[in-house]
Amino acid sequence: MIPLHDDVRTRRVPALTAALVAANLAAFAWQLRAGLARSIEIGGAIPYELLTSTDIGPRDLLPPPLTVLTSMFLHAGPWHLGGNLLFLWIFGRRVEGALGHLRFAALYLGAGIAAALAQAIATASGAAGLAPGPAAAALSTPMVGASGAIAGLLAAYLLLFPRARIGTAFLVFILVRVVDVPAAIFIGGWFLLQVATALLGGAPGVAVFAHVGGFVAGLAGALLLRRRGPSPPRRAR
Repeated sequence: MIPLHDDVRTRRVPALTAALVAANLAAFAWQLRAGLARSIEIGGAIPYELLTSTDIGPRDLLPPPLTVLTSMFLHAGPWHLGGNLLFLWIFGRRVEGALGHLRFAALYLGAGIAAALAQAIATASGAAGLAPGPAAAALSTPMVGASGAIAGLLAAYLLLFPRARIGTAFLVFILVRVVDVPAAIFIGGWFLLQVATALLGGAPGVAVFAHVGGFVAGLAGALLLRRRGPSPPRRAR
């Protein structure tokens, strides 16, 4: 499922969402110059470093555990980046319009931090039953990507715009069909898939526990930060 648009219109200019998109693009341009593997090594959030505040080398862009901040702007490749930025733009601008710039920033950063910690804790728990070599490898593997923070935005969007409809592209064999899907089904289905994958032990190369942690944090944050008694969102024509 690929989100293309929604039917919600907000009056506020999504300046911060646009700035986040630009920052992620600029960070990826730097990654290409520095080398993807090298940039992930020094800018990613390593579970062991997050949980112990100990830099296991090489020297990071920021001292751990502050690497959780740099990791939110780095990606493993163009497809990883493109998918995250699509979700960020579709859903983030509406959440920013409803919450305002400062609340939106707090929600985004809070969800991203919670997501990284959730993944680090899950990794440490899983590594506890492994042999020393595999356990060390799991705990020292860097995490990168904005998907944990974006998961928080999805939760906030679902809370703020439960009746919204998401124009969604489905690939059926070689044909693409666009269908308006209720936000509850699109986002709820996405979250249930993450939970199911986590319960089944995760997926190689995908931080599903970060997605779950970011979503839960985003839902809690939106409940705390949303404006009381807002006017009903205007629908796009």
